Amino acid sequence: MTDTHPPTTTNKADAAAATIAEGAEAAERLIAEFRSLPPDSDRKREIITELDDNAQALPFLVSVVADADEYDLARVESATVLRVWPPADPGLRRRAGRALLTALKDRDEDLVRQYAAMSLAPYTADPVVATVLDTTARADADPLVRDSARFSLKEAHRLQGAGAGGP
Repeated sequence: MTDTHPPTTTNKADAAAATIAEGAEAAERLIAEFRSLPPDSDRKREIITELDDNAQALPFLVSVVADADEYDLARVESATVLRVWPPADPGLRRRAGRALLTALKDRDEDLVRQYAAMSLAPYTADPVVATVLDTTARADADPLVRDSARFSLKEAHRLQGAGAGGP
């Protein structure tokens, strides 16, 4: 016999809690695998992709993007995820913006710098991020980083107009 009664609030809450627990478990497993890999393993990039929409993984992604010793493509992928899925928690969101700024300053990694600049739009409510992004868009020596910063500024204004964050 099929239950025709709508789910109760308790059932919905239990299902949400189970989903969060599964997400945390998956994140822990993938993060452990990431840390066990050699420094230049392309599997690291794949793991970041698998963590794409997992909110429990966001603090880890923040640490990856800020780590100058980490695999560059993992940092690029982490920056992309942080652009698409900015943290809702204000403290973590601020840390994510600052981590992207750290990556932007990494003069040894042009591609990481480009993606960091491109990913800063959701973080421009932080005055430090907004100032550095504006300066980068006007004066960075690398034209691709400048263009990425300009893209991010336009995106920040679009997000602000849509009520989704921004400057």
